[in-house]
Amino acid sequence: MKRAVSMSFFKPIVVNNSNVSISHLQYADDTIFIGEDCVENLWCMKAILRWFELMSGLKVNFAKSRLFGVNVDGSLLIEAAKFLNCKIGDMPFIYLGLPVGANPRKEATWKPVIE
Repeated sequence: MKRAVSMSFFKPIVVNNSNVSISHLQYADDTIFIGEDCVENLWCMKAILRWFELMSGLKVNFAKSRLFGVNVDGSLLIEAAKFLNCKIGDMPFIYLGLPVGANPRKEATWKPVIE
């Protein structure tokens, strides 16, 4: 990923017009790609996932994979999900036991965490 970003194959999200950018997060066997909504990023993600499969001998489970779009045109999201052969995810969702995309000011958001 670092090389894909440095070679401008993948366009990450830049935080508040700073020098800080985020292209991916990894935890255990999960990877989250974070980037601009562009076709180049889709091709790059697909290539990286394929390279992972070829190098590791493992398979990416696209039936479990989800594509999320924040401020992304719905038609682009649908086409991107088809291209990546995965489903579109709904917000909010739970990741590592924490709500992502939910209103942090609502008590109901934190109920599963507390329980």
